[in-house]
Amino acid sequence: MEFSSFSTAAMAFLGGTFILAFIMGAVANKTNFCTMGAVSDWVNMGDTGRMRSWLLAIAVAMLGVSTLEFFGVLSAEGSFPPYRMENLNWLGHVLGGFLFGIGMTYGSGCGNKTLVRVGGGNIKSVMVMILIGVVAYLLLSTQPVFGTGQTLNQLLFGWMGNTSITLSGGQDLGSIVAGDNATGARLVLGLLIGVLLLALIFKAADFRKSFDNILGGLVIGLVVVGAWWLTSNVQIADDMGDTYTPTAYLSDWEFLGEPGEDRPADQVRFWENQSFTFIAPMGQSVGYVKEGFDSRFLYFGVVALAGVILGSFFWALISRSFRIEWFSSFRDFGNHFVGGILMGVGGILAMGCTVGQAITGVSTLALGGFLTFAFIVFGSALTMKIQYYKMVYEDEATFGKALVTSLVDMKLLPGGMRKLEAI
Repeated sequence: MEFSSFSTAAMAFLGGTFILAFIMGAVANKTNFCTMGAVSDWVNMGDTGRMRSWLLAIAVAMLGVSTLEFFGVLSAEGSFPPYRMENLNWLGHVLGGFLFGIGMTYGSGCGNKTLVRVGGGNIKSVMVMILIGVVAYLLLSTQPVFGTGQTLNQLLFGWMGNTSITLSGGQDLGSIVAGDNATGARLVLGLLIGVLLLALIFKAADFRKSFDNILGGLVIGLVVVGAWWLTSNVQIADDMGDTYTPTAYLSDWEFLGEPGEDRPADQVRFWENQSFTFIAPMGQSVGYVKEGFDSRFLYFGVVALAGVILGSFFWALISRSFRIEWFSSFRDFGNHFVGGILMGVGGILAMGCTVGQAITGVSTLALGGFLTFAFIVFGSALTMKIQYYKMVYEDEATFGKALVTSLVDMKLLPGGMRKLEAI
């Protein structure tokens, strides 16, 4: 898609993003697509329906990206965030995913579900969204703090750089396996993993009969692919007939822009090819509000948040499910408060969330996406088990006893260490 000016290209870029996000919000609300709920159903009831729906979204996104990228229809290279970068901050993905999993359990849903619940009238999720946004904004800030000359992120987590692994060519499975021939390897691996996932998902007869679970996984996966396609194909043509990506055009604004006109974007990197993620964009949205809704701070992520909320609101209205929900107790408030903070920290450390890494990141076959996905599930499942033991055994179940017993249940400790009877 070629446009004659940055303004018209930006309208297509952001307008298309809004439409895709609106669809995501409406379908996620209609089908109750919820990654925290998926873990809860699996851990507490042995029901894998929503977990399979989540895996379906991953499989569809992976199959779509690997196939379309091979034929040059879209590109996940040089994306924002840089999923395939050579530097693998494995500890950030592990710790960030784990903290995010705990946070989404306390906060009653991941980043995407928080936005869907906001659209459905949930005031608790409004607070969670604001907390995530503020934490993300502070951790993404490039301003030094406390006179240290370092950003808050560098001050708190800069030490993790010492544990990172550098992989020549990139951290995606295709580059690791085939090096310079990564494109073909990505196609083969994407198709192989995607088809195996589909076989596993549709093996369950109950899932094959669940229209909502299939619809939710299918649409969320397609929307992620759609955003990759959209942001990879917006081009701007100059008077000489040369074409530029939005990022390249903004980078050369001094030569390509209108004389005397300020560059219409504060951060060039936010115009790279990308797909859906929700934690960093909540931080971007705080910046957009802080800057007085200046259009220079209006990015893909900000529009995506608005689209998901309004899409969910639309479905809540037509299905008559919109209702205001408030905190049931001070403890409920505290849980959501802690959950919001942990999701903000974890989502920035892991460079994504249950959608941003576990679907969008995994669609690029990046190791970071797989690591984050695994530890989000682990953090959430462990938290749920601990909560359940403490609820059933009350005072007898100290945190230590509940933790050890939960780890025994998850086969991570020997059975002889069990502190509480299994439930």
